[in-house]
Amino acid sequence: MYVYQSIAQSLADHSLDTMFGLMGDANLFMVDHFVRDTGASFVPVAYEGSAVLMALAHGRVAGKVGIATITHGPALTNCVTALTEAARAHIPMVLLAGDTAVSNPQNLQNIDQRETVKITGAGFEQLRAPETASYDVAHAIYRAQVEKRPIVLNMPVDFMWQEVEHIRHVFPAYTAPAYVPEGDDLDQAIGMIASAKRPIILAGIGAKDSVAQIKALADRLEAPLATTLKAKGMFKDHPYNIDIFGTLSTPAAYEAIGKADCIIAFGTSLHHFTTDKGALMKGKRVIQINDTVTEVAKNFHPDAALVADAGLTADNILWWLNEAEIPGSGFTSELDIPALTAHPKGNPEKAAAGYVNFEYALDRLEEALPKDRFLTTDGGRFMTEVWCRISCPNAQSFFATTNFGSIGLGLQVAIGAGYAVSDRPVVLFTGDGGFMMGGLNEFNTAVRMKQDLIVIVANDSAYGAEHIQFLDRKMDPGLTMFDWPSFAQVATALGGQGVRVSCNEDLDKAINAIETRDKPLLIELQLDPNDVPRMRM
Repeated sequence: MYVYQSIAQSLADHSLDTMFGLMGDANLFMVDHFVRDTGASFVPVAYEGSAVLMALAHGRVAGKVGIATITHGPALTNCVTALTEAARAHIPMVLLAGDTAVSNPQNLQNIDQRETVKITGAGFEQLRAPETASYDVAHAIYRAQVEKRPIVLNMPVDFMWQEVEHIRHVFPAYTAPAYVPEGDDLDQAIGMIASAKRPIILAGIGAKDSVAQIKALADRLEAPLATTLKAKGMFKDHPYNIDIFGTLSTPAAYEAIGKADCIIAFGTSLHHFTTDKGALMKGKRVIQINDTVTEVAKNFHPDAALVADAGLTADNILWWLNEAEIPGSGFTSELDIPALTAHPKGNPEKAAAGYVNFEYALDRLEEALPKDRFLTTDGGRFMTEVWCRISCPNAQSFFATTNFGSIGLGLQVAIGAGYAVSDRPVVLFTGDGGFMMGGLNEFNTAVRMKQDLIVIVANDSAYGAEHIQFLDRKMDPGLTMFDWPSFAQVATALGGQGVRVSCNEDLDKAINAIETRDKPLLIELQLDPNDVPRMRM
């Protein structure tokens, strides 16, 4: 067996059957063997960074290690933003990156790939020798799982056609839940919870596998439930759900959080958007439960912290409350939950001629989009209103590219997620700048791969976050404005279906297109740049 075959076979040994990438000198034969000889799927992208984003979304949604591949040099530098997003998202994935031959230092594409990877926060694994290829692949996959970040496996091109004996290596990543801690930390946390009069339970995406246990604790405490942005939808149908906690809360929910005297946080690092830079934690006892010690007190120092599994800890707290016969707090009986989570309805008459009101369009789309949807969003000025008004079935059905503050990553994530939820549609909200930066590259990929994808482009013909800063200082925002092409027409030209919405009547056409779609659909919302809601972050 040649080295390129051994690398491909090693992926099959791990039951990994989907790879995203762009072929070049250093990886084309490996990709060919992966598809033809192991029966796996390869998704060819238009831009290398897209492969990383698709793989991280596929891995996150499918619950496995995402796999991407590129060649060397500029192919790797084109992945820097995507790798940084993946590293900050703490998502396991492996990028199989070619490298130029050591014997050819004057190769135009030769760079120090280790140093390039290091600046992103991703891990680097060198394929050391032809005979270690299968071991090095297995070790990279292992590292991705235990380190919860992307690992770049560096594959010298001059190894590929060397003959080796393939040895199957699969290293288990031990994922048994951490034990609930004992001693003073646990006693202190339970004492704070037992004495609370108005407790709130807050959950992040790190608690996604412990929903039932956390709900049971909330019922016992009579405490409302809230989530971080990343865990949006986790408690969607629970009667005590007050939705997103923090700067994205409704004014009524923000006021209710202010009245709380205890926050019990599961699986979150308590980012300053969640705590509103600490303002929402003032005057409260804060208990943080996280199974990763580096996430505890990373952004906020709690009053008590337990490095432990969320589900086991919720069960343990519940047991002690029952053992001590602690009564429920009664806090939920004080709250009008529907009023706490209601957002003001959009006004269809508010928009100027040639535009549609954004809030009204979102309200209509919330009702019209398929209920069993996977929701993802790009970055940009539009996104906070989408997060507040567009729902998703559960936390596993939501992904936002918010970890690096970049725009232009959303469509690639939507495509990757689509390979993990092939039985239901993926809905992406993106802005005009983000679509031009990344979506334009890959919309045809969704067409070629026949995905059930609905893209809504919020087109205010501007870089909106910058536009509003000029307006706030009474300066001319002209440099932020762009005369874009019609994104609906571009989508149609790329093989999909496009619908442009520039008035309320056009929304009916867009909704009909959602119901009758048979190819990737793009809905372009024409928005007044002077009348787009401000970001609530």
